[in-house]
Amino acid sequence: MSLLKAIFLGIFQGITEFLPISSSGHLVLLQKLFGIDEGNLFFTVMLHFGTLISIFIVYFKDIVNIISEFIKFIVELLKDKKIKINNEYRKLGIMIIIGSIPTALMGILLEDIFESFYNTTIIIGLALIFTGILLWAAEKIKSGKKSIRKMTVKDAIVIGTFQGMAITPGLSRSGSTIVGGLFMGLNKKNATRFSFLLALPATFGASLLELSKTLTTNLSDISFLIVIAGILSSCITGIFSIKFLIKVLEKGKLYYFSYYVWFLGLIVILLELIK
Repeated sequence: MSLLKAIFLGIFQGITEFLPISSSGHLVLLQKLFGIDEGNLFFTVMLHFGTLISIFIVYFKDIVNIISEFIKFIVELLKDKKIKINNEYRKLGIMIIIGSIPTALMGILLEDIFESFYNTTIIIGLALIFTGILLWAAEKIKSGKKSIRKMTVKDAIVIGTFQGMAITPGLSRSGSTIVGGLFMGLNKKNATRFSFLLALPATFGASLLELSKTLTTNLSDISFLIVIAGILSSCITGIFSIKFLIKVLEKGKLYYFSYYVWFLGLIVILLELIK
């Protein structure tokens, strides 16, 4: 793999991971339509770690406070035998754990089904169109006013289910979870915030699983410089992508992405039908 290709794939990962246009769907399409290979599995996992770092940088304060409050919560629970959810960060941590459960269950129980979707271009095209519908519908819903402290277990489970559905290539994870949050009455800021923080355990867990598979492969032919270039480019691009999406949501322009994924989805389906 060349240095230029590594940087390109990193930039590509950083853009598509966070903008509501489906990174997995675009990756499969790049491979199928343009003959661009994603490369070594280890390198792909490193690109995901790069985008994970993006979330840590943008939401560093939130993450530190969530971890701190979660530790305090466990200590208090063991000491007093009482569940105390008395601040926003503690509530946010609990909701992230609850929201991660349906995602994990869907990923484990439906793994074979989701994997089969990667070999079916028509499904990717339809998923892209469905993503556009979700994004369009989200902007038509009156903005909610629900804060993190007012989130319920039901809210977390619904949003986590949206994230699980987004394992389907072509269905955007960020788009699905943000839309799920808006459907449940969260305001746009908190829907976006919860969406990206909810991605941490899911993406980290999936990356560790994939990384374990590379331990049996030969990594001697992988250049350290290539890996670092991919991580840095995906991380830096990811930071800009997150901030850009936040601004788009604040301006009520999320549906702009609908036009793109609708167009791409239709092109994908038409190309598959005329083969």
